Amino acid sequence: MNHTLLNERWRIRPFVACHMIALLLLATWLWAPGRALWDEFDLQLFALLNEPVHGAGLWAKIWAIGSMRLADLGVGLLMLAVMLKANLVFSGAQIRRGLYAFLAALLVMLLFRVGFAELVKLMGWQRPSASLVVEGAARLTELFPGWEERWDMKDSASRSFPGDHASVLLLWAMFMSFFARNWRLLLVWTMAVIFMLPRLVAGAHWGSDALVGGAFLALLGLAWACFTPFACKASGWMETVTLPLTRLLARLPLLGRLSVISGRG
Repeated sequence: MNHTLLNERWRIRPFVACHMIALLLLATWLWAPGRALWDEFDLQLFALLNEPVHGAGLWAKIWAIGSMRLADLGVGLLMLAVMLKANLVFSGAQIRRGLYAFLAALLVMLLFRVGFAELVKLMGWQRPSASLVVEGAARLTELFPGWEERWDMKDSASRSFPGDHASVLLLWAMFMSFFARNWRLLLVWTMAVIFMLPRLVAGAHWGSDALVGGAFLALLGLAWACFTPFACKASGWMETVTLPLTRLLARLPLLGRLSVISGRG
């Protein structure tokens, strides 16, 4: 475990840096000249990603599957698998502490999300998604109406800012970046980018919903959880509270072999 990240003291420099980057991103989106650049970026990115979907072929089907609510569960399981695989990013003895620390950071970010949502509403920063604004946009729910009825696809939102889905992925990638090295670091960020794409391809979110709004929330969550004593203390507390359960589960034939339960590689 990276003890320079999880410890019981404040780390002022990275704490301040996270806030400065987050505020700078938001400022570029709110400042008129910067917003014009973001708007152009949003339109160009949406055209690039959404145009190939019009054919309703295999490419469109791939993104339609990725836009299903059920796919979000699969994404979560894959992210969890990377965290729980012994000696991929964490050693067997570090997995529980790493998992709990990330859950602590996620909780902090979700609390910021509640407050930020109210600020966005109050300031009138909200906007509809790309699929509802851009004329001629390919709508996955219209291309595959049968799938929509059965699997609940996400290709539009009346309030698209910030990108909640992207904020979780970015927080996970930022958190894992402190521990992953070499190709493992590339794996983490490749997964994060790929898993963000379905919402962008489908037009449920603009690019800046993810890169500004999502990153803003992820940076605040990371700062207040990992560069303060919170993640260290919360993960230690969760490990203590769940210890009786993990000891019980460790006696079971199959579950007991999992590193997150046994604490071994």
